Amino acid sequence: MAAVPEIRPRCMIWLGRPSPQEREVLAAAGWDLRVIDDAHGARIGLRGGDRVAALLDLRHGDAEWAASMQALLSPHSDLPLVALDWQDAVPAPDCLLHLHPPLDLAQIQRLARIVDGEPHATGQAGTECLVGGSPAMLGVHASVHKFAPVELPVLVTGETGTGKELAARALHDMSTRHGRPFVAVNCGALPASLVQSELFGHEKGAFTGAIARRIGLFEAADGGTIFLDEIGDLPLDAQTNLLRVLQEGSLERVGSHHPIRIDVRVIAATHVDLEDAVAQGRFREDLFYRLDVLRLHMPPLRERCDDVETLARHFLALFREQHRVRARGFDATARRALRIHPWPGNVRELMNRVRRAAVVCEADLIDAAALQLHEAVHPCTGTEGADGLDHVRVNAEREAVLATLRESGFNVSECARRLRVSRVTVYRLCKKHRLELESLRV
Repeated sequence: MAAVPEIRPRCMIWLGRPSPQEREVLAAAGWDLRVIDDAHGARIGLRGGDRVAALLDLRHGDAEWAASMQALLSPHSDLPLVALDWQDAVPAPDCLLHLHPPLDLAQIQRLARIVDGEPHATGQAGTECLVGGSPAMLGVHASVHKFAPVELPVLVTGETGTGKELAARALHDMSTRHGRPFVAVNCGALPASLVQSELFGHEKGAFTGAIARRIGLFEAADGGTIFLDEIGDLPLDAQTNLLRVLQEGSLERVGSHHPIRIDVRVIAATHVDLEDAVAQGRFREDLFYRLDVLRLHMPPLRERCDDVETLARHFLALFREQHRVRARGFDATARRALRIHPWPGNVRELMNRVRRAAVVCEADLIDAAALQLHEAVHPCTGTEGADGLDHVRVNAEREAVLATLRESGFNVSECARRLRVSRVTVYRLCKKHRLELESLRV
């Protein structure tokens, strides 16, 4: 396998006093933090392998304090320096970049590109594809930065439509395997009779129709990452072979007894509770513990209230880049509808509703009617306490699912189509909210 570049840690030397929220943003962007709030007796030590930047926080100090901090930095003239919220009362230092509070992920990611020598990069590599700055998503970003460089399996959990594959791609892009293959496999979509052949390959004549040797998806991912989506749907015999691959680092094609060495990092994802599947005998316990080394949970959109409008604008902008549509934003009714909808289909539902609205809308601004959303109370707009908000959230989700079931004549496939979710998700939501389909159909 070709050599891949080593991942170098980023370190921020913060001259001043960062707020707790700013500490969370830096952690989410993958920066180690060292704080110096008094230049007296302080020293700056640099590790050769780190990518380091210094941030001069001018919100809390006067001109004398700023001068002492710049003197502390003077022996390190090659160190990238940025300033936060400089004002006329304090002399503006000669900086690479000026940042402004509130410090958010976008500003820190811009700084990271400059420090990395890619000031004009606009791609959605790494965690930039995981849009949102809510507390829940800051935690996801921080976990991705921690897990990406570590050569261990990752189990990504979360409801359907929360972006589990995007998280897997971010883990790959930020690992030492970036530039090598990333192979995504939907285990639930593989025909039961061909699972072994698809995953591990087969030899010519191994079974009827095997007219030539074929490498499997694991071999195709050699040197890179394989993402096994809906791992809970994998048949038990394939689970046994997957366990052997994880334990021994080798596989055998169907119809062959010669082991083939492979070097693959496995990221698995599931929307079902694998612990329950193990208890019911549907999933191997030893495989579960092999996969569940590092766990990354993708939060549902109803727990990311602050991200809904940001995501909607993001999806609309992407759609406008590919299609000529008139819509360029959202009016007040649409923004309210976005806030109060419970989003049972999560981010995927939001993306599809925005795309559809952009097509059908005949005005510059998308309204609530174009989004075709049910009016429902949502925790983002309520005033109750924490327990009350949880109760409202559950009721809102239940009413949205029940209303769609009624509109679709209690046809699960039609309900799933209208909600832009899978049939499995509809059954899961019915079980969660104790909606007995048979009794409702009467």
